[in-house]
Amino acid sequence: MARQESFEEAFTRFIEDFMNDQEDFKYDHAISEMIVKGTKSIVIDFTDLYSFDMDLAQAILDDPEGLTPIFNSVIRGKLRTRDPIYAESVKRINVRFKSLPSETQLRRIGADHIGKLVMINGIIVRASSITPLIIRATFRCPVCGELNHIEQSGQNLSKPQKCLACDNRKNFELVPKESVFIDNQKVTIQERPEDLPPGQLPRSIHVDLSDDIVDIARPGDRIKLTGYIRLLPRYGRGGEMRNFDLLIEASYVDVSGREMELMELTPEDREMIEELSEDPFIFEKLMSSIAPSIYGHEHIKEATLYLLLGGVHKDLQDVRIRGDINVLLVGDPGTGKSQILNFAAKAAPRGLLTTGRGSTAAGLTAAVVKEGGTGNFILEAGALVLADKGVCCIDEIDKMREEDRGAIHPAMEQQKVPIAKGGIVATLNARASILAAANPALGRYNPYQTIAQNITLPVTILSRFDLIFILKDQPDQQRDTDMAEHILGLHKLSSHGMPMIDIQNLRKYISFAKKVKPIITDEVIERLRDFYVKMRSASMDGGEASAVAITARQLESLVRLAEARARAHLREEISVEDAEAVINLMQKSLEQVGIDITTGEIDIDILYTGKPRSLQNQLQKVLQVITEMERISGSVRDDDLYEALQGDHNIPRSEAARLISVLVKDGTIYSPRPGYYKRTS
Repeated sequence: MARQESFEEAFTRFIEDFMNDQEDFKYDHAISEMIVKGTKSIVIDFTDLYSFDMDLAQAILDDPEGLTPIFNSVIRGKLRTRDPIYAESVKRINVRFKSLPSETQLRRIGADHIGKLVMINGIIVRASSITPLIIRATFRCPVCGELNHIEQSGQNLSKPQKCLACDNRKNFELVPKESVFIDNQKVTIQERPEDLPPGQLPRSIHVDLSDDIVDIARPGDRIKLTGYIRLLPRYGRGGEMRNFDLLIEASYVDVSGREMELMELTPEDREMIEELSEDPFIFEKLMSSIAPSIYGHEHIKEATLYLLLGGVHKDLQDVRIRGDINVLLVGDPGTGKSQILNFAAKAAPRGLLTTGRGSTAAGLTAAVVKEGGTGNFILEAGALVLADKGVCCIDEIDKMREEDRGAIHPAMEQQKVPIAKGGIVATLNARASILAAANPALGRYNPYQTIAQNITLPVTILSRFDLIFILKDQPDQQRDTDMAEHILGLHKLSSHGMPMIDIQNLRKYISFAKKVKPIITDEVIERLRDFYVKMRSASMDGGEASAVAITARQLESLVRLAEARARAHLREEISVEDAEAVINLMQKSLEQVGIDITTGEIDIDILYTGKPRSLQNQLQKVLQVITEMERISGSVRDDDLYEALQGDHNIPRSEAARLISVLVKDGTIYSPRPGYYKRTS
């Protein structure tokens, strides 16, 4: 139809005559809403256009740059007839298109797409500051003073060839007050991790955002973008080069990164998921499908499954309770930590894998960098921001430099990344579950040291993990035989290592399960409360501060884990069975990393301070004796201190020497001269 008519007439007819399912004139009403709301853009759903006039729709796909200005003038004309004052006050009217018939993969964009309208999905990894872009430049002639108006397009400023009044051809002066500017922002979007072919690096493309769609998305946000492809020239020493860069001039941006967009499921997928959920052994099947090539480690696979499913986020008036679960694996070399991380990154609907070796604070969180050419500062997202609403797997987290580890603190605690540099002050979301792996500092895990002594991670980071597990490589004839058969069976390509649920279906199941928001019942509250109180009551020991087995932080972790287990069964309520299972898992974790090797009791202070409560009590006794002796003599002689500790507190000389060395190392006391000690404050 559009071939016989002008495109302007065809578009006018579409705006005036298109009716939706409710028999409303959808776009005619949209123009009236522009006046009421004071907006300057009208969004055209391409499915509406396609159903009304297929030829016009195809013409827009082929030449959006040429036709969009025509459509803009049509809308301005409609506005002028309804509200002339408003129409004249708006600098620029924008016709934007969304919901194209098909999506183009970012890595498939090439020469064939130049000048075409495309729709792509991606993640914003860079965003510049907002700058003014001139769209209608006014120049004053230096000879006669005549104002010359030039419409602007492309990258470079177009100046008048000659004055309209006196034919002067040089020294024109730009008049900003008479010119028309709009906001402009440059962003870079990158392929989503789940769209990457195996072993390929992610591709990216630059995007120009203008007018009312600037600043609509931040680094880390996932967007669905509609725009047309244009060329950006490259310049070398000899001038303009034959090679060009591709740039997308954005028409419409739909931000999906603020909410977790899950996999699109077909009716067949839903039927498969519902059938699986009715299996009485569904939890065992899900758990055995986690890293099936790794033998054993059932409790770690269970924790990984909980991490993938996650708990429920709760936004209260004064605080936000995170639902994401963080798990740390510490173990000897060759125990399968990295394989579990690799699997989790693939199985998560949104997963990223990075390594602590070589990762900087900026690479993990966010950075402000200078843009080449312009010198402007731009914001660049790191791994935790890109994994927002997903899973970030960090291998060898212990290998991170000390100054870079500090960047993880706000990301793990507040799930936000604050950044202030180069005039850019922003807070980016990092609502990701963290699955991390670390190696013991001396190669193998030493059971006679605390976890903080075994790995070079500060206790402030250790305490942020909901679960921590130790993977030890200890000789055991029966287990070694079973493991050897399992590993050799993998090479035989037998049924060994074959999951009960393949990874694609597992991703679909997890994606569906994450939509379930189970609620906690009174019975579960009672069971978790009883466990918490029972563990805490063991800490009340005759007035002296004894080991604290559990804190409120672990109680919150139990709720998150129980919610994840309920999601595995697609249940709307958490059951007592869920509570019992996660209590057992939490106890396994605490028994591995929270045991005071001196007393054999569970002591959460090992995670919070790096020292068991029994050691803290002993150190306190030493400090009290030093304080009393200082008050009498000013400084404390070591032999007198040893005698006082032996006589008053029954601490032998060798143990006293160890305790004193701990206090010196911590900076609590110092030696002003050989054989004497004083408190630092």
